[in-house]
Amino acid sequence: MRVLSGIQPSGRLHIGNYFGAMRQHLQLQAQHESFYFIADYHALTSNPSPQAIAQHTIDVTLDYLALGLDTEKTVFWRQSDMPEVIELAWLLSCVTPMGLLQKCVSYKDKIAQGLSANHGLFAYPVLQAADILIFQSNLVPVGADQKQHIEVTRDIALRFNNAYGEVFTLPQDYIIESVAVVPGVDGRKMSKSYGNTIEIFESEKKHEEQDHADRDRFDAGRVAQRPRKVQRLRPPQVSGFARGTGPVGTALSQRRHGVWASQETSGGTDDRLFQALPTETGRT
Repeated sequence: MRVLSGIQPSGRLHIGNYFGAMRQHLQLQAQHESFYFIADYHALTSNPSPQAIAQHTIDVTLDYLALGLDTEKTVFWRQSDMPEVIELAWLLSCVTPMGLLQKCVSYKDKIAQGLSANHGLFAYPVLQAADILIFQSNLVPVGADQKQHIEVTRDIALRFNNAYGEVFTLPQDYIIESVAVVPGVDGRKMSKSYGNTIEIFESEKKHEEQDHADRDRFDAGRVAQRPRKVQRLRPPQVSGFARGTGPVGTALSQRRHGVWASQETSGGTDDRLFQALPTETGRT
């Protein structure tokens, strides 16, 4: 069975990303034919700077490798390196009715959060459908908030197949109900847009700064119900990927200290992956 999923390089990854998607990705790679990608085109809907998206792409790559993604078992790539996906998105958009996209709750939620109402955000589900359908994916691990988009993908595939023959496989969503929505430190869904996240590889300094900020807000009465101390997730010690050990661990450690040198990684699949990443590696 072919499994496909993507993650946006829109900032530092947090434990909501891990429990909501990444953990399933890592588990499924041992059981199925896995295809995972960094969705840098999707991240453009929030209009990030080129430097930011380049750095976030590297950050996401390192975090996936540090957590145990095996490039010998999994196809792992950057979305913008596949121009055929954009071509397919245009073809699919020509069979997608406006009413189908207007029903998407995610678009309305993003607008309510303050994002600009651009066409990229509105047409996001069509590009997502292209990502999934071009690889004939059977299973798509997603969070509960993306379930409707998988249904949209199936509707678009059915319309295309009815018009042009049985071209695309109809995918199924894969959602673990116990972690369908991971709460943030304020009780709402954990999201960078809410500012309520706990980073996967959060530094002790930031941990202490956040804890002091939480206490100040609590003491000032601006937060009604919020714990004074939050237990931060520590990076799992996966064999060969522990912080500061091995080629990926060394690269991860260098990143934490503001240093990046891809030549320190070992030869093979990982080198080819890093060489495909953006060259703008300065911190933002």
